[in-house]
Amino acid sequence: MELNSIKPAEGAKHAKRRVGRGIGSGLGKTAGRGHKGQKSRSGGYHKVGFEGGQMPLQRRLPKRGFKSASLKFNAEVTLRALEQLGAAEVDVATLKQAGLVPALAQVVKVIKRGEITKAVKLSGIGATAGAKAAIEAAGGAVA
Repeated sequence: MELNSIKPAEGAKHAKRRVGRGIGSGLGKTAGRGHKGQKSRSGGYHKVGFEGGQMPLQRRLPKRGFKSASLKFNAEVTLRALEQLGAAEVDVATLKQAGLVPALAQVVKVIKRGEITKAVKLSGIGATAGAKAAIEAAGGAVA
């Protein structure tokens, strides 16, 4: 196969429909739009979600929930992940380099999921009460 012999798959390409080009084309006069009405006119159609004047679905349903804009800056790390990381001192930068938290993360918290046996010193990282107790029991510290 050569670059100059590559062709698109059979049926992948087809001629564009040229409308409004006279009677003989089969798509002259109204150009496939039918007669009269909003859909036949230039300048658009109804807006997305419009239901002919009926109260649209997105307004009939109640508003629910809230998504905090600051959520993307918060991250959590498990005890299991800290154990696997194997670093003696851990801060936000080391967690980002290891890929345990996203690059955008600013506030990181350790949660109690899994076990930890190695002594780990946390700096600039929060911890839940259970996680803090587990870290201190393993000989680590939470600053």
